[in-house]
Amino acid sequence: EVQLVESGGALVQPGGSLRLVCVGSGFSIGGYWMYWLRQAPGKGLEWVAEISDNGRYTDFAASLKGRATLSRDDIKNAMYLQLHSLQIDDTAMYYCSTDRAGSQKGQGTQVTVSS
Repeated sequence: EVQLVESGGALVQPGGSLRLVCVGSGFSIGGYWMYWLRQAPGKGLEWVAEISDNGRYTDFAASLKGRATLSRDDIKNAMYLQLHSLQIDDTAMYYCSTDRAGSQKGQGTQVTVSS
């Protein structure tokens, strides 16, 4: 079965850090641009980060710029989103996907930022 599996979400205090992990199962993520999206309660799906197929290019939504790094390890078939200085507004379900629209996303991992 072809799927993406996200993990690493947790309840953290404002200012905290998390590393989200996305692992491909049943296929190789090599050769794909990869994306992170998030959906906050009551809001739509929002693109937040992307990494090129060779890992040399990354881009982030304004909401995460300066607070996130993105990397990939195609040997491990994984992608990593490191989040720093987390804010309450970062609370959302985070998804990885092989397309920017999120039509091929995984089941998500919950990030909750609360004091």
